[in-house]
This record gives sequence, structure tokens and C-alpha cells, in this order.
Amino acid sequence: MARIAPIILRRYLFGGQLPSTGCLRQLRQCRQTAQSVCSQRYHTTQTSTDSSLADSPIAYRKQLKDEAKTRKADGAKKSNKDNQTLDEWELTVGIEIHAQLNTARKLFSSAASTINDVPNTHVALFDVAMPGSQPTFQKETLIPALRAALALNCDIQRTSRFDRKHYFHWDQPSGYQITQYYEPFAKDGYITLYAHDGIAKEDGDQIRIGVKQVQMEQDTAKTISQPGGIHLLDFNRVGLPLIEIITLPQIHHPSTAAALVRKVQILLNAVDACVLGMQSGGLRADVNVSVRRRDTEESHEYAGVKGLGQRTEIKNLSSFKAVEDAIIAERDRQIKVLESGDVIEGETRGWTIGSTETKRLRGKEGEVDYRYMPDPDLGPIVIGQDLLDHLEATLGVLPDEEVNILVEQYGLTVKDAMSLVSLNDGGRIEYFRNVLDEYKTAEVDLATAGRFCGNWVLHEMGGLTSPNADEENPLRMTGEGDCIIPHSSLATLLTYLDSNKITGKTAKKVLARLFENGLEGNGDSVEAIIDQEGLWFSPLPNEEMEALARSVLDDKTVEEILAGKTGKINFLLGKLMRLDVDGRVDAQQATAMLRQVIEEQRKD
Repeated sequence: MARIAPIILRRYLFGGQLPSTGCLRQLRQCRQTAQSVCSQRYHTTQTSTDSSLADSPIAYRKQLKDEAKTRKADGAKKSNKDNQTLDEWELTVGIEIHAQLNTARKLFSSAASTINDVPNTHVALFDVAMPGSQPTFQKETLIPALRAALALNCDIQRTSRFDRKHYFHWDQPSGYQITQYYEPFAKDGYITLYAHDGIAKEDGDQIRIGVKQVQMEQDTAKTISQPGGIHLLDFNRVGLPLIEIITLPQIHHPSTAAALVRKVQILLNAVDACVLGMQSGGLRADVNVSVRRRDTEESHEYAGVKGLGQRTEIKNLSSFKAVEDAIIAERDRQIKVLESGDVIEGETRGWTIGSTETKRLRGKEGEVDYRYMPDPDLGPIVIGQDLLDHLEATLGVLPDEEVNILVEQYGLTVKDAMSLVSLNDGGRIEYFRNVLDEYKTAEVDLATAGRFCGNWVLHEMGGLTSPNADEENPLRMTGEGDCIIPHSSLATLLTYLDSNKITGKTAKKVLARLFENGLEGNGDSVEAIIDQEGLWFSPLPNEEMEALARSVLDDKTVEEILAGKTGKINFLLGKLMRLDVDGRVDAQQATAMLRQVIEEQRKD
């Protein structure tokens, strides 16, 4: 192959300019398509083999639902909840999580750290391995990495070093990745998972999973594969700072593995180490899966854990469901292979959404294949104790502690507390606190106010939908707690409801109006909406309330209530409230009136 002049290569890498002659000319006809594709937002490597897919995209959530319906109709697969443990076989899983650090610069160059801008616009000479370029460690990238390691209860190594991991692929221009294989900056941590984190019931109330090490490393370029063997490369991503979190092989149930990845994402977001989750491509997981018969000891060992079966690795899982589904599929495949008398090969495998089995990608590389060596261009990282003391003191409240506070002090259920902490990258809990700060008064205790506000922030707001809203984030909630319904507006609405100036039905109606107004950019206040629609509470006279109460009575229900089934009165209350089209019926007043007219029938 003829040598490409450096100026031509530079123009191609940085500006997308192709020469009129030479080996690149065949791509000229694809340039228009390439530019339009690159201008979209991609977070992971995407492959398409059918151009018709672009004309009829299928939402990820709908795809999963359709596949679940098909499996249910076929009766061919147990639900994941009932498919965690097998009697004769033991599953063992270790996980490697790659998380993009929240930094302004790349790991070894001053280029901006971004994955959303125009492709190939934030690329330094070292990022594309230009001859003579040298890595320059950007020390500010160490701060979020240290926060992450502290949140994972790791021992911080005062001195760590970088190594070169050699392999050849088009997304790695230098032919090697800079990582920390031999001397990582953090070791010997752990993560505690609880029942409310979603672990398998077989793991009991809680389980502790060890973290072998946390290491810094650089990301690769982003590959967008197109039909016809065309691969588009975006070098904005190459060199982005990552941490790799390597757990010990101490997980034995697929749902616990998914719970661990979810918990890590929540932890990293809480300490501002990684603000892009799996849904945005900022976090990816590789799982190492092995099985063995429960009554036998196998010969394999990893990180001091002995007696394991031969493991395989499933790469680049990009959702919590994919983690669980891929582990179940690979477990079942390995068991089938062993039961047929064959052996498991150490290999790297892949997983596609909607698949029922993993697929071989390549043989598993080992330490020798990667030819690890210390990077001669980078010195050691020395971390001072004063920095560690400062980061520990400013780490803030971690999610487990925050859940406990929400349950014990704010009166929320564990389920609601977990939802508040995990939704919208931490934005929902910030919004809740802002609403509560404006709503609470000295007359209302904190637990009562917390339950009241929590119900509206989580459940009432969670039920708001509109054709004009984004499916994934209809409230446009940010990680800082900003929302299209200002927290002050919701606090005002709840204050009116609590003081009986409006009814619950009216409050829900106003909330829906605030939501629609927010989508349209209309800033009408709560008071203005209530005034415009005449929604201020005007209680019904007793005569009208009594007539309304008598209209919903039926002999059977009345007899059951008089016989002691007092809970049946809620059935009648529901019927009565549905008759209230103007929001003039107060639930407490209506309940009292129902009890009164029913008691009158007892006397009769």
C-alpha cells in the first residue's frame, strides 16, 4: 500500500477532507451520508446491516415489551425473577465496569472532553498518535477518580503508575491503550447491596461484593459501522478519561449482578464522578461468567478465589437488563456444553438486545497477548494525604445513608426513597428537597410533610404524560433538580391543597396544566390557573352534599357496612367523588356525610 502523506492524513482526521485521487476516493460518494450520521448523538458503537431500519426505528422500550410478549406467548422461557438459581450448578460472576469521568479535559491531552459535539472537532495530536506527540497527564482528572474510589470503600495507593496494553484495532490509533494494570491507584474496596437494591432473594437482606481494584485508563474512538463495510470514526472520544472498576468473582445470581451495576452508577453520580449513566453511554459493563457443579471443585482461580470453572467474558453491555439477560443466557449455554461432554473455551463473547444466546467474538486474550509494559513516557502519580483528607471531608452523603434519612426522618417507604435517589441522575431528590423547603411549616412535622411532598413529586408528577413530551424524561428534569414545573409552583399548589383552598381533584388538574404550560413555555402561576378556571374550593351546602351521598347508596353495600365491613365506605366515597365534576367535594366532608346517612338507615 502506498504511503499516505501526513498532510492528507491530518486533513482527513481533523477536517474530514478526502483527496480526489487515491485509496480514499471510494468513500467520497458516502461523505454526505457520513456527515449527517456523525452529527447525531451516539454513545456506543452502533452497527446496522439494513438501511430500512433508519426509516422505521423501533423504540428500545417497545422492543423489549414486544419480545417479552412473544416469549410469554411461546411459553419458552421463565421470567428472570424465577431463573436465578439452579439446583445442580453454581454460577459465578465478576464484573468490570468502565465509567467515563466527569472532567473538562481528556486524560493525556488538553483537548475538551465531550461526546456530543461535531465529530473530530476536539482532537489533539497525541489523541491520534501523531509521530513525536507525547502524553501529558491532566492531573484534574484524578479528582473524580479518587471520589469514586472513596465511595467504593477502596484503599487509595499513594503511588500508582501507568502501563501500556498492546492491541491493534482501528479505534486505537497508537496500537496500545494506557491503563494501570500493575499498580492501580485504588485497591481492596467493597460494595454492600441490600434487598431494596434489587438483589436476588437467595442473597438475603444484604451481600458484600469485593472490589479488586480501580484503575484509570483512556477510552477508544467511537466507531459507527455502516452497510457496505464502511466504518465511521469519531476521535472526539479517544483518550477520554475512564475508570475501570473490577469486582471479585463473588456474585452468584444474575439479578444481583444487575443490582451491583445499578448501585455503582448511583454511587458514581452521587459523588459527581460520572454523570452519564448507561442510558447515555457513559458507563459500560463487561461480565465474566463461569459455572461449576455444586459437588465438584474446578481448577481455575481468579484474584484469590479458587475452585472456579473456565470463565468467558461478555463485552460492552449497555443496560441493566442486558447484564441480567446476558448472564442467564451464557450460564445456560455453558451448562449445555458441559452436560454434552464438551469443555468451555476461554473466549470473548457478545450480546445483542433481544437475543437468547451469546455469540463468540474472539479467543480470550491474556496477559501475554497484551504485552503489558510500563509506559516510559509517563511518570508515577503521587497522591498527597492532604488531598485525600479534603476529598473525604467533602464527599457528601452517599445514597445508602440518604435512603435511611428519607425513611427515618422524612417518613418515606424504602421503595419511594430508592426511587427518589435514583431517578433523573439524582435530580428528583434535589427537586423533592426544594419543594419540601418551600412547603414545610412549623405546624407540620417533617415526616408528614415528607410523605405528602414525596407522594406528589414521585407519583403524581410521575404520571404526567403528553404527546409533546420526551418519552425518556417528560419532565425535563436535570441532575440539579430543575424541571418544567418549578419547585416553587408545586410547593404553592400543595400549600393550597393542605389549607383546603382547593380539593385534591383540583390540585391534580392544576398540576396537569402546569405540565402542559411548561412544555409550551407558558409561565402562568398556580394562582392564575385557579383564577382562570374558577377552581377555588367552594364547599357544597349540606343539603346538596346529603343528596349527593344518598345518590350513591345501594342496599347491599349499606348492609355490609352496617354489619361491620366499614372499609366498604371507601367504595361509596369513590363513586361520590367521580360525580364531582367541579371539584367542590371535600373527601373528608363527603366521608362524614356518608357515615351520617348510613347510620340513619340503621336507626330506621
